[in-house]
Amino acid sequence: MIKFKITCCLGLLFSLLSLASGQEPVKTNLSLDNLYPVNRTVTVEKDSTGAPVVHMNGRPNAGIAWIKDSSFKNGYIEFDVRGKDLLQQSFVGIAFHGVNDTTYEAVYFRPFNFYAKDQIRKKHAVQYIALPTNDWPYLRKQFPDKYEAPITSVVDPNNWFHVKLVVIGQTIKIYFNSDTTPALQVQSLHGKTDGKVGFWTGHTSDGDFKNLTITAKN
Repeated sequence: MIKFKITCCLGLLFSLLSLASGQEPVKTNLSLDNLYPVNRTVTVEKDSTGAPVVHMNGRPNAGIAWIKDSSFKNGYIEFDVRGKDLLQQSFVGIAFHGVNDTTYEAVYFRPFNFYAKDQIRKKHAVQYIALPTNDWPYLRKQFPDKYEAPITSVVDPNNWFHVKLVVIGQTIKIYFNSDTTPALQVQSLHGKTDGKVGFWTGHTSDGDFKNLTITAKN
């Protein structure tokens, strides 16, 4: 009886500690009312399972669909995304630690480079940026292969793939699907350690997004 009580107390304690530390995944409401688009038109439809799918159309320059009232510092951001295997026409990812529409960090993907025969292009499959001062042209020129990388897992460039972003302090890791090794790991170049979260698409690119969950870690 005493052992049973101790076990129950420990289980309750661990549950309370987990809640107190904010480590419960929170599934984001992806309704139109909860999205604030910047330089994009956003629509929301349902997939075959009934899950909402956010579509962002393509326009010149980058676009974001901010999640209203979102705030993220440390933890995990997970989502499913779909781009295209069309050269220079598919840049899809996530913005985080957003201060405003031009100051944020982002991780994005170039599906058309996932299986490129050109080895230089292949190394440019996943990209980290920190705007406004650390966009990809500057990072590629000053720090070749440090803030972008190839993928090693099997990812269909024309279909959905899962992304897990792990942000702990200044360290950022990006995982594909069920991979246990990050495709890219970098140290943050962003001065702000918390801020908004939003879906991101690059110059002239559209994209589809769903199943966004955010797990805060204190």
